[in-house]
Amino acid sequence: MAPAPASESAQARVDAWIWAVRLFKTRSAAATACRAGHVRVNGTQVKPAHQVKPGDEIRVRVAGLERIVIVERVITKRVGPPVAAQCLIDRSPPPPDPLIVATLPRRDRGTGRPTKRERRETDRLLGRTED
Repeated sequence: MAPAPASESAQARVDAWIWAVRLFKTRSAAATACRAGHVRVNGTQVKPAHQVKPGDEIRVRVAGLERIVIVERVITKRVGPPVAAQCLIDRSPPPPDPLIVATLPRRDRGTGRPTKRERRETDRLLGRTED
């Protein structure tokens, strides 16, 4: 294994680490996701300043999908994609099939709660009725 870069240490802030391994585009976006409760370390919601160490499991909700990664190496500076890939073990489930996603019913933003009729139609479509 190559010698450790100068920026590598035993622990790092979770927001800095998930930004450095390119799970988020900016560090402020990573910190915002932590504050919003979209980041969990070993099953616990954490604040941006939480320290991560090798072996920690990090679950991150990015763009509606859950990413599950294991910390392999701790870094605090943003690095290129090949180096970032060596710093984590990706255990994320595969993304859903685009055909399935396209057939799911979606409501437009701001249209409010579904009516009783719309809810029944959705339940019938998803097979949740006992008819």
